[in-house]
Amino acid sequence: MPSPNRSLAVENISKSYGGGLPVLKDLTLEVLPGELLGVIGPNGSGKTTLFGVIAGQLSPNSGKVLVNGRDVTGLSASERARNGIGRTFQVPQSFSNMSVFENLLVGARFAGDLSHEAATLAVHGIMERTGFHGRGHLRAGDLPLLDRKRLELARALATNPSLLLLDEIAGGLTDNEAAEIAELVKEVNRQGIAVIWIEHLVHILTSAVSRIVVLGEGKIIADGEPHATMVEPAVRKIYLGMEPDLDAEHS
Repeated sequence: MPSPNRSLAVENISKSYGGGLPVLKDLTLEVLPGELLGVIGPNGSGKTTLFGVIAGQLSPNSGKVLVNGRDVTGLSASERARNGIGRTFQVPQSFSNMSVFENLLVGARFAGDLSHEAATLAVHGIMERTGFHGRGHLRAGDLPLLDRKRLELARALATNPSLLLLDEIAGGLTDNEAAEIAELVKEVNRQGIAVIWIEHLVHILTSAVSRIVVLGEGKIIADGEPHATMVEPAVRKIYLGMEPDLDAEHS
């Protein structure tokens, strides 16, 4: 039975496109308040589709999505944002012609549903937390990749989420940059925000999260403590020869 105290409950979700084979197959997942959960799986396993269903960009064929005990399955993405779901994307979605400050203010005002004064105060706090103190005037389109990733995270935080979905926030970064982002994610999580983090850099993920879920062909094939989960035979089988950094912490 689902726990009565959870940030997220995905219950028996199935999703297919155009009547084809299901991408998600009767998938059930719970995330507890304040949890930092990693999600991995090979390409085509359903990871991004799962995020789309949770955040409201996609409608499931069956099943329910509950956030903080409320059924949000019928709500739009913007309505879910106002109900506590923040999301980043693999390719940063910032407004390139706006400044860092303006990007964050949009999120705080409209998704965060704050007054201009309250939003401005919130944005200054977020810039302090995410490394943009004194740099709010910078044009988003001129930022280097690490800062664009930081801004993507900051934009999600500006919506005042209780649940944060991170879709390959470390993708394309060097190991040192990815480790820096991981520290920032952990700091966000320590502030009480539940996080679900999809990432291909498995060694970065296992250094940060408290639990890992592994998807394969639209189903959960493993779920547990990161290092124990990564050595399960079913997990090693789907990653054999596919994930060059899988053993980075075990070699």
